[in-house]
Amino acid sequence: MNFQVTVLKILVSYPRGHASMADIKRDMAILATSGRDWTERTKRLAARVPDLDIFSQGLVDRLDGGWRITDKGRAVLEMMEARPASEPPQAPEPIPGFFRQTDGNSLALRNQRGQKRRRLRRAAAAKRASSMQ
Repeated sequence: MNFQVTVLKILVSYPRGHASMADIKRDMAILATSGRDWTERTKRLAARVPDLDIFSQGLVDRLDGGWRITDKGRAVLEMMEARPASEPPQAPEPIPGFFRQTDGNSLALRNQRGQKRRRLRRAAAAKRASSMQ
């Protein structure tokens, strides 16, 4: 996974492009464990801007206990995501497990928690059923 590209993608998904460090770390952890697709995608995007440095190039500002993507950062991200004329069209790649609600909670994380609760309930019910026999 390319850290620099991932930070840009995370920040652009937030209102006004600003996220606290806690939010960035949480979203980074979700994306880092989302599978090979995300890793390959960020590496492909990073290859389009080989000398990418989000801080020294002024693409991201550090402020108010978090980071904010700048207009220049948005432009670079758009340029990285633009398909070259020689590349055949592909279906858009969704960001696995990374959809935001207005309250800032990750739907994917909430879904993972729900799945875990359901697994635990099923296991407890199976254990109760087997002990009754």
